[in-house]
Amino acid sequence: MATEYDLVVLGGGTGGYVAAIRASQLGMKTAIVETEKLGGTCLHKGCIPSKALLRSAEVYRQSKQASQFGVELGQTKINFSQVQARKHQTVETLYRGVVGLMEKGKIDVYQGYGRILGPSIFSPTAGTVSVEYTDGSENEMLIPKYLLVATGSKARTITGLEPDGKTILTSDEALDMEHLPTSIIIVGGGVIGVEWASMLADFDVEVTVIEYANNILPQEDQEISKHMARRLKQKGVTIVTGANITSQPIHDQSTVSIVVEQNHQSTTFQAEKVLVSTGRRANTNQIGLDNTDVAVDENGFIKTNTFYQTKESHIYAIGDVIGGMQLAHVASSEGITAVEHMMEMDPFPISYQNVPLCIYSDPEVARVGLTEQQAEQQGYDIDTSKVSFKAIGKAHVHGDTDGFVKLIKDKATDDLLGVHMIGPHVTELISEASLAKLFDATPWEMTQSIHPHPSLSEIISETALAVEGRNIHG
Repeated sequence: MATEYDLVVLGGGTGGYVAAIRASQLGMKTAIVETEKLGGTCLHKGCIPSKALLRSAEVYRQSKQASQFGVELGQTKINFSQVQARKHQTVETLYRGVVGLMEKGKIDVYQGYGRILGPSIFSPTAGTVSVEYTDGSENEMLIPKYLLVATGSKARTITGLEPDGKTILTSDEALDMEHLPTSIIIVGGGVIGVEWASMLADFDVEVTVIEYANNILPQEDQEISKHMARRLKQKGVTIVTGANITSQPIHDQSTVSIVVEQNHQSTTFQAEKVLVSTGRRANTNQIGLDNTDVAVDENGFIKTNTFYQTKESHIYAIGDVIGGMQLAHVASSEGITAVEHMMEMDPFPISYQNVPLCIYSDPEVARVGLTEQQAEQQGYDIDTSKVSFKAIGKAHVHGDTDGFVKLIKDKATDDLLGVHMIGPHVTELISEASLAKLFDATPWEMTQSIHPHPSLSEIISETALAVEGRNIHG
């Protein structure tokens, strides 16, 4: 059986289903092919479940600090089964919402494995999708005018540290732990590793982070990285940087040991579990790319132009499968841009320098634009300013004054180059800085927006004033 569509989306994650909704809005007959559940990694194995666990960890941490606010509680303890139940309920609620959006948009959803075919009796060009069902049902053929590949990514593993689902885990398996371990080694101190380190430390787990680079969060501004390391150490997290794992893990009945080389010295670290958090790789195997002229780079990511067209002009690709900023909100924006390009709407290309990135640890981290190091490497003559949350009244009311906002501007043009934040609720505050970056604002223009008092957002204008030496409270 063969069915024709204007657009077939291969992959029903955040980028895929958002693209499908936009296509439906524009009158395209649209289908999604998804092997598992709509919502993809973000909804089921990433953003949402991890943030649900982080929220529970936050409430537990705050409950232990309640006496500082004059609130006396009884003994505080974790019911991890209930923590997981709340996470599952959150995911299920949002999943039902996505299913409802597909019904509202009259988008056909095929629950099966999609494989791209080359030119055949169905189409003179590559791009027909064969939907394969695990129950033995006959394959269905979908013949699209346009094909959008949005198959996402999976956790990258390390040779010798392949996950077994018991003692060696990726974030996928860790999200479904039935019990909190007493101790854990996290291999990788990037965004995911730091979020897990913060969460598990707040849950009273003994945490060790092993990072190959010379600092955790190596992609962040160095001042942010150093501040985060200090805060995690205050939580009791052991951080080992400039480290290389030199041998296979050693298991016994209840622990796993890893030998790490640092500064030409070997140290053995032991814990109940190991979490491997070393990045992600594209889901491109066995989807039929070899039946097309679609090109991939040396890391296995699909190559596209600025409008997400591949070498085959009717085949597009977005999200984690093309590398870049592997973020759900980026995939969504890429999907909308791709669909609007198919419809010849002349969409504005995405500027990745204007995309905010957030880390939902304690403390939270957020940024947009260049780091100080990147700006200098690109030859900018810069001015910077930094204002502590200690200068902000609402931070004192909130009970968390640790952290800062840092602003970087171009001396020659006065343009905003980057904003970096660490501290309370900065994942919400970053949107104002993102808007300023989008509109190519100067720090002076940022100061003209009057902020309510008391509010954490006052730190934005204070930092913009500070770069010109005019800050009031900082």
